[in-house]
Amino acid sequence: MPLLDYILEQPSYGWKDDRGNLIKPSNGQILKEFFSRLNVFKTRKNWLPFFCWFTVLCLFPFLVVFIFKFFNWYLFAAAFVYSMIIMGTHGTIWHHRYCTHGAYRFRNSFWRFFTQNLTIKAIPEEIYALSHHVHHAKSDQPGDPYNANAGFLYCFLADVNHQPINRNLSETDYNKALNLMKHTGIKANSYRQYLKWGSIAHPLTTFLETFLNWAFWYAIFYLIGGHGLACALFGGAFVWAVGVRTFNYEGHGKGEDKRTDGIDYNRKDMSINQLWPGIVAGEWHNNHHLYPRSARSGFKAHQVDFAWYYIKFMSMIGAVTAYRDSKKQFLKEHHEPYINSKKQNLAGSKN
Repeated sequence: MPLLDYILEQPSYGWKDDRGNLIKPSNGQILKEFFSRLNVFKTRKNWLPFFCWFTVLCLFPFLVVFIFKFFNWYLFAAAFVYSMIIMGTHGTIWHHRYCTHGAYRFRNSFWRFFTQNLTIKAIPEEIYALSHHVHHAKSDQPGDPYNANAGFLYCFLADVNHQPINRNLSETDYNKALNLMKHTGIKANSYRQYLKWGSIAHPLTTFLETFLNWAFWYAIFYLIGGHGLACALFGGAFVWAVGVRTFNYEGHGKGEDKRTDGIDYNRKDMSINQLWPGIVAGEWHNNHHLYPRSARSGFKAHQVDFAWYYIKFMSMIGAVTAYRDSKKQFLKEHHEPYINSKKQNLAGSKN
């Protein structure tokens, strides 16, 4: 079987039934799986899913302190922009277009490290990238780790229930999985360490990278605006870290076909272009599924794409040495034929 068929740890309720149909677990089954996979006392191989939500919970006190001690509308506006636009755009730049799809290439490891740490670190690269390869290979099909057809909770808790790497890969398959991650600069476990920890990343390295990232950004925010600004922006990071887990449910029509002619050209899955994620994060999702390896997904004039602007700027100063831009291909293969078809239909109706 292709590696992407089994690279992720299958949940206890499975991906599909004997007839190949998607298994839609109850909310109770999903929650049971969630808490089972968070249990580091059951097995240390649960450390990465546990760390994902431990990180989120550690951000929550900053939000509480901001609301009850430092709240004002200026800081609220700063937190809103940081959460919705800056962290949203960075997630698209780093986790989505680089870590998963390799849509552009850095000149050296300095610029990669610089881009990786542009914002507060909230999601481990391993959890995002490997599962997102599977998402594109099996969009809206059984095995898609955040399949909107299985409901909101199925998607919202996917980072724990469906996205961790299979803990029983052969050494050959583990090395293939490493090849999907090596360009990210992640310090990978040896195969022996992988068997011990059940992950590509090592817990100590992951903890230190996150701690140093948080310490750096708290210090910067404090120097700019004191504890009030620091708590506001770290609280905003909490809102983003929770909110981003809802995106694929929304971005795939909540399990319904919400694609619109002239807006959503990809018809191979249920992904849709949405104004808000597109404008604040460059996440024109249907466009992205049409050309997943493109460094730009805002192809039309109104489709703002801050992630693309960053990548293009980095290219202009020499920090990025290569990128893929599928805009011309999109216009030629999809948008222009649609416009011409509309014109022909209009002319035919007049005749």
